[in-house]
Amino acid sequence: MAATVLLVEDERKLRELVRSYLERAGFTALSTGSGAEAITLAASAAPDLVILDLRLPDVPGEAVAREVRANGPMPIVMLTAKAAEEDRIAGLELGADDYVTKPFSPRELVLRVQAVLRRGLPSAGPRAASYGGGVLLIDEPRREVTVREAPVDLTPTEWGILVALATVPGRVYSRYELINRVRGYEFEGYERTVDSHVKNLRRKIEGDPGRPQIVQTVMGGGYRLGLARDD
Repeated sequence: MAATVLLVEDERKLRELVRSYLERAGFTALSTGSGAEAITLAASAAPDLVILDLRLPDVPGEAVAREVRANGPMPIVMLTAKAAEEDRIAGLELGADDYVTKPFSPRELVLRVQAVLRRGLPSAGPRAASYGGGVLLIDEPRREVTVREAPVDLTPTEWGILVALATVPGRVYSRYELINRVRGYEFEGYERTVDSHVKNLRRKIEGDPGRPQIVQTVMGGGYRLGLARDD
């Protein structure tokens, strides 16, 4: 079954161009130039991914992202003319899984969308792995995470980071290594945005995000999983 992508872009010609590329790639595409309509469509149509322009005429893209993210871990690829690093990080902290600045190649955007959706697919593998005496359970085949017996919804990027860290508990993974493991491609200046995703991840899985026990920071090194794998 074809994945459904909701495209939210107020420039009509660009919206039609990107939609044609999405449909050519096999996606079912919904599109709108309105932030308010995007919120309604995201709730009613439950798309598999949202491409969201931050500069919309009615509702700011940031507000749309908050509404979409409040309803669950629906992947978001942000699309905007804002190129400054602080804008990228702000967008990622809202829950975006990727960030594309204008002007861009529609073909590259489609590849980014495909990469984000692949990260969210279940993978074949063994039963759920347990860490820290059962504090953390990661079931890769079902793509499920349980922390202290409570299920946790993660975005594809948050899931990818956690699974990467859990590959070798205690090993320090640099930001550069994590972003390349999770995304599968290099992106200049992007490794610092790992911090934003880790911040969001900690809000969901740590008892006290200010004193993380599961995803720990190693000064000058990167991040590591602070829990040992249970035998």
